[in-house]
Formats: sequence, structure tokens, C-alpha cells
Amino acid sequence: MAITLLGSVPLLVLLVLAGLERTFAQTQYNLTFNEGPTVVSVNLQTRELRVTRSGKTVQQIRLSASLDPAAIYTETATGFTLTNAATDGTVLELARDVDEANYSQLSIARSAVPRTVSFVDCANLLATNWYGGPQQKHQYWPVQKLRFNRYSMLSKEADNSAIGDRYWLNALGSFLYIDPWAPLFVDQNYGQPGFMCLETRSALPYDTHGTGYDVRYTIGVAADAREAQQKAVQHVLGRPTGHPAESMVSEPIWSTWARYKRDINDAVVLQFAGEIISNGFRGQYELDDDWEWCYGALTFNRTKFPDIRSTIATIRELGFAHTTLWIHPFINKGCEPWYSDAHRRGYLVTDWTGNTDTEWWNSVRGQAAYIDFSQAQVREWFSARLRAILAESGIDSFKFDAGESSWTPPDPRLDGPTTRHPSQIVGDYVRTVAQFGDLVEVRSALGTQDLPVFVRMIDKDSNWGWNNGLPTLITTLLQLNIVGYPLVLPDMVGGNGYDNQPPTKELFIRWLQATVFMPSIQYSYVPWDFDQETVQISLAMTELHRRMTPAIMERFALAVSDGSPVNPPLWWIDPTDVTAQRIYDQFLLGDDIIAAPVIVENARARDIYLPRGSWMDGNTNVQHTGPKWLRNYTVPLAMVPYFTRIVA
Repeated sequence: MAITLLGSVPLLVLLVLAGLERTFAQTQYNLTFNEGPTVVSVNLQTRELRVTRSGKTVQQIRLSASLDPAAIYTETATGFTLTNAATDGTVLELARDVDEANYSQLSIARSAVPRTVSFVDCANLLATNWYGGPQQKHQYWPVQKLRFNRYSMLSKEADNSAIGDRYWLNALGSFLYIDPWAPLFVDQNYGQPGFMCLETRSALPYDTHGTGYDVRYTIGVAADAREAQQKAVQHVLGRPTGHPAESMVSEPIWSTWARYKRDINDAVVLQFAGEIISNGFRGQYELDDDWEWCYGALTFNRTKFPDIRSTIATIRELGFAHTTLWIHPFINKGCEPWYSDAHRRGYLVTDWTGNTDTEWWNSVRGQAAYIDFSQAQVREWFSARLRAILAESGIDSFKFDAGESSWTPPDPRLDGPTTRHPSQIVGDYVRTVAQFGDLVEVRSALGTQDLPVFVRMIDKDSNWGWNNGLPTLITTLLQLNIVGYPLVLPDMVGGNGYDNQPPTKELFIRWLQATVFMPSIQYSYVPWDFDQETVQISLAMTELHRRMTPAIMERFALAVSDGSPVNPPLWWIDPTDVTAQRIYDQFLLGDDIIAAPVIVENARARDIYLPRGSWMDGNTNVQHTGPKWLRNYTVPLAMVPYFTRIVA
């Protein structure tokens, strides 16, 4: 490492003037890496932090206006600090974290920031392609086209942002990661097109009661985006410690939700199971919403399900490998005696006045409470109740819904450091429920990339558009893989049919075809509700997915061993391919299979891009050498285009 002082004033003159008042208004401090070609510079006059690799700018951040041009510079063992001694006393620290021949990593930290102080640092998007960021209802790809206005970066229900990890990767081979606890708000392309401004301030929905906060940025730099992503997994994001059961991959999951919503009982459940088997399918059966006496009881409604153990046994006898049950983390008011018992024990999240009132989609305003998973005794109490369900019913495991911090009462009071409120509850909930085996699925996450469970896409709508429709099935898959969640459970085939808008036959089939090369197929709407042609296409697509199981399981194992994505974006083959960087309607399974499903209504042809390499058409056995476009490639309704790499 070398640190140098540059500027319009010669170094000798500065030394002569050392005993006099010094100004650094025209100085620049450089932090270089011994092993790699990375240089970090901070110019106090322009407040610009620039990161270059081999002379090329890969990150450029305009630091907050609060940075004093006369900030005091102090060298440290791994970098330097800049102290606003004359103003707010805050310290900006730059440190070298990793210094390798092919990878450099630095951190930019402000510690013990007073609650009254805020910062706005603006990252230049550098006219390149960016990936990652929060899960969104309008999940565009690449993500630099998104717009945010003081957007709180945490796991929340709004905008389908159940995954709110603060990680962005650019095509120049650099990533930007911000710790999960900083009170972060993002402006992107709002007011300043081409910039992503990162504001930290003590304001709701974050903690407003502590004395201050910390914020730490991590920047990684490698030769290209693929290497940078792999290093981010190694040093920042982490990787899963295990993976879901193969049975959840090889056979479909059948949920009662989209087809029946809450109108289920013993007769409906068994009829649905019988239809699935009689039409030639099998798999895992999922009992969804409204099986309880009341929301939060975690006890079966005996009117709807007089003998749940017998029901589950019948489902298993029909040929289903496993049965899972929908679970949520709420208790509704009026769900007695369970609500009063939890309230009396102090097991519900409160705000700072002691109020527990909140709401969720199965309650009205102020008529529900969120179980307080930040308390160890509550986590055990909840887990014991779930174990009792398994023992009583013979059910194998659970589908865990919700978990986002936004369901708590505003300004919640949780166990643990106030600086981690409200986001702490997300990990506390998800880590509690992840213990229930390799059939578990969750939908919320924050810093939980290590968990060996399926992360389910939040509910999709049954439409062809970017408003949470079919195109976002692919882009959400890519977003989750890039932010470090490779074990993705796609939403139900055809979407959820909200607002009485179930999928059409064509939408159902094209949705299914897009899911074939994802880790699992999840049905709820059923092909026999359309016609026999749909049944035959669905059986063929389900079988094609079954044939993909070895490739998916191999990629699961790789995700565990080194954090590789299961479904990378197309540019993973060649990170320098600018055309591939912009592709949003194709994706990979591992490194050797390209999926190019049709996601446009009434289309019977599409353009397909093949990156470098030799590729075999999975439908025609025709060989192609990329990079090349296959223009107007014919795709009848019964076919999904895919290509496998030819290895010499």
C-alpha cells in the first residue's frame, strides 16, 4: 500500500509551511494496492472518491457535502482517515480490506455518527450496466433504469421488496455493498439522472431512539463482473450451507392457493389431490391459506378438517412424496385464547409506547400483531407450536410467508441493538423457521444468504407485462441470484390470479415453459382447467424439467461449495459481451444451458442471442457457434427454446 499527497501545491512547499495553518482544499489522497492495479483517490476539493483499475474508472462517488475541504488527514495501518474537526467531528475512514493479484477490496466507513447528522453520497452509474439491488414489483434488468425517491432499503411489503439486500454489481467488474443495518435511503435517477444517491439518516422506518449509527460501504474490484461477483460471495455475501431436497426439484409443488384462495376444506383438498394424480402428475402437496381456527391459532379448524391426520395420510397414499403447510408470523385480534396469551407473555412486537397493533393482508388496520422473533424465548415458543403441528398432522414441513420488517408496528421496539431496528426481525424470523428441514421455503430475507432453504419469489400477477407479470419471473430470478440467493423458488405457474384475473391458456403455458429451467415448478392453477392440449404440453414440460434435475442438483451443490449462481444471467458466459449484458428474457442454468422462453403474448417466434461458444439446439439438434443472433426463431405454443453447450 502507498499513500500519496497530490495537488497544485508542491510537496516541498507544504513541508515548509507545516508549522503554519494548512488547507487541503486542493489536495488528493491516494490509496493503492500492492498486489493489484487498483487505485482509490479522494479529492477534497471536489469531494470525489474514484476507484480505478488499470487506469479505468470502475466506481465514482461524490461524497457528502458535509465533508470539510479542511478535513484532517491521518494515516492508518490499512489506509487513512479524514476528520471534520472544525464542523461536526465525523470521521471518514478508508481501509484496504483485501489485496490480491486479481482482486482488491476496500471499505469506506463512518462510525458513531450522531443521530442528528446525515450524509448523502452519490454513486455515478458510469453509463454502464448494473445488477442486483432490491426485489421489485417492476423488476427491470439491468437495474440502472429503475427510479427510486428516498427509498428505504430494507425487507418490506411495498413494491414486493421482500429481499432488500444493499448490493449492486456493475459490468465494469466492481460491486458496491452497504451493510444491512445502516439507515439507508436511495435516490436513483431521481433529480440526478445517471446517479444513485445513498442517504443515511436516523429517520423512520429505521431507529430514531439511539444515540447514533454506523455506515460502512464495501467496494470490490476484479477483472470482470463474473470475478467480482464470485469474490463478493466469498468476502461479503456468503453462500448457502445446504440446499433443498431433490424431491422439490424433480417433481412439482402443488399449492391450493391460487386456484382456491381461502376456500378450502377437507373435501376440496382431497378432490384437488385426486385430480392431480388422475391427470398423470405427482409431486409435493402444499396446503395453503385458511386452515386454522383463526389466524395465529396454529391449530386446525376442526369444522374444515375434522381429521387432519387422516387427510394427510390419504394424500400420501395417492402418491404425493411430501405435504407442507402454509405458516405466517401473525396473530389477529379476536383469535382467542392465542392472542391474549401471547400479549400477556409479551411475545408480540410493540412500538415504543407498548402498542402491538399492526395489520397484514388477512386483517384490517390495527387488528393484528407480529410475533416478536427478536426474543429467544419467543422463537422457541413458536417453534414448539410448529413441532406440535407436525406431530399431530403427519405433515412434513412448512411454507413460511411474510417476515418483512414493514409488518411490525411503526417504530418497533425489539430485543437487540437499536441500530438494528427494524430489520433485525427479518433474520430472526427466517433463521427460526429454517430449522424445519430441507422442504422449507421463505419469501423474505436480509443477510441470510447462508440458509439452506428455498427463497420464494413474492406473488406474481397473471399478466404479460412489467407490472409484476411474466417478464419479471425471469428478471426476479436473475436479481435473486446476483444478490446471493441462488436457491430460488419461482412463483406459481400462471401467477396468482388476483382481481379475478386468472391466466389465459397461453399465459399459463408460456409461464410454465419459463419455469422449466428454474429450480422448481410450482402449480396451483391446473392445466386440465383449460383443455387436453394444455395437459399434454404441461406433462411434457414437467418431464423436461425432471430431466433437468441432475443439472439443477449439480448447481445446488456448487452453490454450497463456492456460492455460484444456479441461474446466472446470460453475460455469465462472457462478462465482456455488451449485448449479453442487456439480455433480460434469457437466462442460464449453470454454465451450459441457455433458456430462451417466449414471454410476449401471441408470439410464435422470437430473437435469441447465443454468447460465445458452441451450442446445440435442444429442440432441433442444430449446432450454432456464438456470439450470434438467431433472428425470428420459430416457437410454436408447445415448445420452449433451449440450447446446451457443446464441449470439445
